Amino acid sequence: MRASSLLLLLPLLALPVRGPVRADDKKAPIDEAPVTTEHRIAVGGAQVAYVATAGRMTLRDYEGKPKARVFYVSYAREGTDDPAARPITFAFNGGPGSSAVWLHMGALGPRRVALGEEGEEVPPPYRLVDNEGSWLDLTDLVFIDPVSTGYSRPVEGEQAKQFHGLDEDVAWMSEFIRAYVTEHRRWASPKFLVGESYGTTRAAALAGHLQDSQGMFLNGVVLVSAVLDFSTIRFDTGNDQPFWLFLPSYTAVAWYHRRLEPALQARPLRAVLDEAEGWARTEYLQALARGADLPAADAERAARGLARFTGLSLEFVRRARLRVTGGMFQKELLRADGRTVGRFDGRYLGQDPTDVGLSPGYDPSYAAILGPYTATFNDYVRRELGYESGLPYEVLTGRVHPWTFPAQNRYVNVSDRLSGAMTKNPGLHVWVASGYTDLATPYFAADYTVSHFGLDPARRARVLQTYYESGHMMYLRRADLVALKADAARFYGQALRR
Repeated sequence: MRASSLLLLLPLLALPVRGPVRADDKKAPIDEAPVTTEHRIAVGGAQVAYVATAGRMTLRDYEGKPKARVFYVSYAREGTDDPAARPITFAFNGGPGSSAVWLHMGALGPRRVALGEEGEEVPPPYRLVDNEGSWLDLTDLVFIDPVSTGYSRPVEGEQAKQFHGLDEDVAWMSEFIRAYVTEHRRWASPKFLVGESYGTTRAAALAGHLQDSQGMFLNGVVLVSAVLDFSTIRFDTGNDQPFWLFLPSYTAVAWYHRRLEPALQARPLRAVLDEAEGWARTEYLQALARGADLPAADAERAARGLARFTGLSLEFVRRARLRVTGGMFQKELLRADGRTVGRFDGRYLGQDPTDVGLSPGYDPSYAAILGPYTATFNDYVRRELGYESGLPYEVLTGRVHPWTFPAQNRYVNVSDRLSGAMTKNPGLHVWVASGYTDLATPYFAADYTVSHFGLDPARRARVLQTYYESGHMMYLRRADLVALKADAARFYGQALRR
């Protein structure tokens, strides 16, 4: 990817209101006072004054016993006295095991990590710029780090594993939101959730849990790079679902790297994807369904179609027996050039020590952002937000595993929890934002899931679907950051009937 420079905006004005807080599990009291600072930023050509708060909220069980301290950063626009007139949005990432740093410092928050125009990596030292795509002009923001991520930890004597599971996580995240809304007197405010990746699984389940257990009805749920039905992304023996659902994303990545045949390469991406989707849901799906009973002539025709839409060799797809996993595609597409392509975003290039093997040694799209996001957040939280901690900030940790799923002998699928919430709540709107070159949670799989919500036309009309010419974190690309913000303004306007 070509390097290009980013325009540096005016530095953020930070005026500490309260002194820094030193957070240390062994020394800090159970109830930790947050630190608050005042700032100003230009968003959409207008000045937005806001208050930032960083701290850890103590979560307690029903009897009031402290269980965990959950780290959060919130941003509230100044000058709004009526809570009912100002939406509030709770945002988190996925993993499971990820902090909220990606949405916080890449898409929604007032400051973002400076990368290249296309999201390409930059050399250290890294820097922050004001985020012209921030959602702060639309809504107040609260970024939540689930227990064991970021600075969030169980209190002394409590085991972390009680928080590490789909339903356990949803219950405690729900408790955080209830406690925050109560403490800050935001029950009258319009409420939204934004989740990314596994965070969309969390958000879908949370929407139903908040309604049923807390009586809290939401106005909107935003799903960035969604996965609600895990059968759509798991390449397991006996599960042919992902092969045809990943196919259009393979096409998008091959088109980006100019590996398709000339007739396809010369056409606009969206037109090519329309054709790839049509082939995937008809001839390819039927070929997969026949398995070993597929006649040789039909198998050859399917292999030629698969090679055409992936840019892979005919011999390779034959040897793969029409079943190319994400890892196989990432390794094979540019193998002749000694390169691999990214999982989170297939536009990124990597290089393995050898060119043999069925999958890449690492994900170059994650390697490109891990350093910049880790360094800038650790500096930002101390220098600009005034929050001090001796704990390591867990950007993305494996400490949450094993993660407990309630499904037995089946794939996790929380789509019914979200569609059920939409059925009970006529004011709930859903937005699904997908990147074409995402090889982790492909856009066509998200489309498939939405099409199986089982909603009547009136309820289906409350689901917005948007697409971007980049990957899992589409906001890394400057043009898609701008487009995402425009789509956010449209979604909030629809959900609030403005």
